[in-house]
Amino acid sequence: MNKGNTYIFIYSVVMVIIVAAVLSTAAMLLKPYQDKNIMIEKKLNILSSVMDEKPEKKDVEMLYKERVTESFAINNKGEILEGIDAFDVDLKKEMRKSPEERALPVFIYSYQGNTNLIVPVIGKGLWGPIWGYVSFENDFNTIHGVSFDHKSETPGLGAEINTQWFMSPFKGKKIFDESGKFVSITVVKGGADPNSLHQVDGISGGTITSKALEKMLIDCIVSYESYFKSQNK
Repeated sequence: MNKGNTYIFIYSVVMVIIVAAVLSTAAMLLKPYQDKNIMIEKKLNILSSVMDEKPEKKDVEMLYKERVTESFAINNKGEILEGIDAFDVDLKKEMRKSPEERALPVFIYSYQGNTNLIVPVIGKGLWGPIWGYVSFENDFNTIHGVSFDHKSETPGLGAEINTQWFMSPFKGKKIFDESGKFVSITVVKGGADPNSLHQVDGISGGTITSKALEKMLIDCIVSYESYFKSQNK
């Protein structure tokens, strides 16, 4: 290696080290802000499932502190698990475990004398993860509202799961039938029965995402069945 090549090699190595150090430092400095944004977004999604209007981001911290009066984790028997912060539970990881080993988050929302229970849901859409929160009335059966989102569903098709026109019809639907059997909510292609308490319209052209969301609701909410029934006695 001649002198010219040696200089270029050393210069390149030094620049790589400097750039790596700068990027690493920037990542460490930015991480607290990134973590805070993730936390606010999560609180926003929780609140959006129960509030009539999606709150402004600037108000999220205050509203969450005032209205989410309790949170805890349960097992699939409906028993409260001690020492677990519901907000920190990663439902994606929990759903990979056997039902008996899962920690299931529960959030209690209280406002103007009304109380709602909120649970998270997560699943797999057509192109990536889908997730959300479902809030219930105090009968532990009737859906008060939902908040869904996605990472990479098709714009104008599956991506419509986070639009109001798709989410609004979930309000008032029930997850148990008249006999008390868990039936969840069916997302129907071609139009739901307007008289059904367990059906909503699917997304035209977004059948795969619609059915994936239906499966997400079944898979996640059934884990809370024992808890809901125990609270409704």
